[in-house]
Amino acid sequence: MSKNCMLHSRTFEEGDRVKVEKDGVEYEGIAMPSTTGHIVIKMVSGYNAGIDPRGATVSVIQLKEDMEVSVKPAQKTEIETKGKSTLPKVSILSTGGTIASKIDYRTGAVTSQFSADDILQAIPELTEIANFSGKAIYNILSENMKAEYWQELSRAVVEEIKGGANGIIIAHGTDTMMYSAAALSFMIDTPVPIVFVGSQRSADRPSSDNAMNAICAAKVAVSDIAEVTVVMHSEASDDKCSIHRATKVRKMHTSRRDAFRSINSEPIGYVDYSTGEILTSLPYVKRDEKELAISDSLESKCALVKFTPGASPDILAYFIDAGYKGIVIEGTGLGHVSTDWVPQLERATSQQIPVIITSQCLNGRICDRVYDTGRDILKAGVIEGEDMLPEVALVKMMWVLGQSDSYDTAMDMLKDNIRSEINERSCD
Repeated sequence: MSKNCMLHSRTFEEGDRVKVEKDGVEYEGIAMPSTTGHIVIKMVSGYNAGIDPRGATVSVIQLKEDMEVSVKPAQKTEIETKGKSTLPKVSILSTGGTIASKIDYRTGAVTSQFSADDILQAIPELTEIANFSGKAIYNILSENMKAEYWQELSRAVVEEIKGGANGIIIAHGTDTMMYSAAALSFMIDTPVPIVFVGSQRSADRPSSDNAMNAICAAKVAVSDIAEVTVVMHSEASDDKCSIHRATKVRKMHTSRRDAFRSINSEPIGYVDYSTGEILTSLPYVKRDEKELAISDSLESKCALVKFTPGASPDILAYFIDAGYKGIVIEGTGLGHVSTDWVPQLERATSQQIPVIITSQCLNGRICDRVYDTGRDILKAGVIEGEDMLPEVALVKMMWVLGQSDSYDTAMDMLKDNIRSEINERSCD
């Protein structure tokens, strides 16, 4: 359908608010782009409707020019709110993602447009919890995150803490939030809470989870939990949010509001949305237990390789020959690859390329001492990933190799439990 659509002598453009009447049913919303010839509108519910134009009548309710003020991206990158002088200071660092997004009526897709001030304007309840300041570090969707962005973000966090912030909230896209949270967990010794938060559904949808998640994140940011955590919906209802440890959390569903789960661990605790009360179930690092420090060197040339039946060992050979400095493998079950991969594993470790084996099962613990193949993998010099998540093992590898040029030192650090990424005992 062309940008200017003519139906029954009525013209509308993408971005106009329209009413479509078809077979006695009325649909109202914003006209969206269409590649099928159907009329596509974004309804008030947040969902799209596609309507066959044959026999339909379209009325323009509001021109897009009159609505542009509501869809323009925010221009400010820094904000400051002042509430009660007795409230703690919390910095919001926005990186983008759905929590800071609305519908882009040019493309019909969710786009990251808003900075930290928009979050506060949209969720005024936050100002009852703390005095906020903040800035937009990036304005990207999380699939565009890179290792160098983690470094810049960690430095921004440290500067905010040095500037007197009693807690940090990082607004982040959900798809790669667990990588970024794990990265900051390794890079920063923090005396205050650092809380990652996102939303599965954009703010202009009635089912959006952005307000509840942000309010619960703010409660954690002023709490005594001085770790890097991820705070997201705990269940499908609006009862509570889980406080996940950064090195034990994974996004487990594409779209559910309760997509995030702690793996091989319980959450540190929960935030009751109705009361704001925090209930903890695990030990945690308390506020001011640690001195602020940053170790932000990373080796980005590390790979995460998923083993599949029949996969060629040439896959490993590629990363070895391409000069990769570390390799994490998602193995089967207890941590296995086929026997024809073992020579390439030996070649990697002989060239002082650390290799960690994890499991595609996610839940449970690696044990390469049960079967012959596992024992051959260990003889090749591969490190058992214990109960680490594969993506956490990758981030840990990148961080460890950024801290030391010594292969032996790196191997020792990779085996150590540094940020609660390894449980001493496996959970059922």
